[in-house]
Amino acid sequence: MNKRQKRVSSIIQSVKEGMGDTHFGNSISNPVPNQEQAVSDCESGVSGSNLDDRQLFDDGFVRLDEDDRLFNIIKRRFISGLGSLGSQTSVVGIHRIAYSDFIGQARLHSFQIYAQAMQKKRGDHANMKYAWFSSSKGSICDVISHGFSHCGNVEGRGVYGCGLYLVPDDSSIESMKSSVVDRDGIRHTLLCRVILGKSEVVLPGSKQCHPSSEEFDSGVDNILAPKKYIVWSSQMNTHILPEYVISFRTPPCLEGRLRVPEPLRPTSPWMPFPLLISVLSNFLPPAKINLMIKYHSEHKAKKITRHDLIRHVRQIAGDRLLIAVIKSFRAKHFKSPTSISPTGDRN
Repeated sequence: MNKRQKRVSSIIQSVKEGMGDTHFGNSISNPVPNQEQAVSDCESGVSGSNLDDRQLFDDGFVRLDEDDRLFNIIKRRFISGLGSLGSQTSVVGIHRIAYSDFIGQARLHSFQIYAQAMQKKRGDHANMKYAWFSSSKGSICDVISHGFSHCGNVEGRGVYGCGLYLVPDDSSIESMKSSVVDRDGIRHTLLCRVILGKSEVVLPGSKQCHPSSEEFDSGVDNILAPKKYIVWSSQMNTHILPEYVISFRTPPCLEGRLRVPEPLRPTSPWMPFPLLISVLSNFLPPAKINLMIKYHSEHKAKKITRHDLIRHVRQIAGDRLLIAVIKSFRAKHFKSPTSISPTGDRN
């Protein structure tokens, strides 16, 4: 058995052992049944100063008391997602969005209807999540008053296509990079409930504006460890419900560390296509393998795009098997993630 055969055999064995693990599901993760699980208990951070014990927002917002259990759950979740910056960050206030007027009640009711519809459509994979959205204080107030719009709140033709980019609730450091310091030296971020449904990988440079097929509802930058949820612009005011505003201070010395550029290359786990085919041939019938080889040849001949190739491979193999194979390969052969696509085609 040569080196390549040993590598294939090792991955196959690992995949067989891991396929029983519920981590390898068709959706990114399981639905969140309630607030406390979504905004889970983690390490505590620095308390706010007495200087900030005032109302930071006007009517329509209800300030949570600092000894409120929900205040501490949200605060700990936010601070824990900042990593080493958590100890230097001070949460000065958390406000709940009341939705008490007629328009607010309509938005709340609309979100609930869409959540129920997704539950019926996807069953156990409705994929309800909490996520962060950061902007300036003025923009956040506009979002609460009028909803998300194309005027600065949505990435018109951003790195991952046309949609609103949110950050998973365990990665608040990523959201902090988009926050803007107000005249009082305070930053603000929204904690939102999001209806994701079934997510597909969207590659950097994509011009996508809607799901690629009826199989998907939203996008992510990385199916194994997403740092961005992509809600298409047509759904940003039906599938996202802002619930809390977290106001916080960071030391001025951290300003430079928060300005981190977007990655210029995709972040999905990379795997050479021939190796992927070798492994998949142990799990899929020859007809499906031949079909994947056909699509790969069409991509090499520039008859179809990389996005189309990835979509075809995912439809043929299924996310559960692909994730198991790629994760096994990555764990055995990479010390740090480098990636192009689940197909491993660099062209």
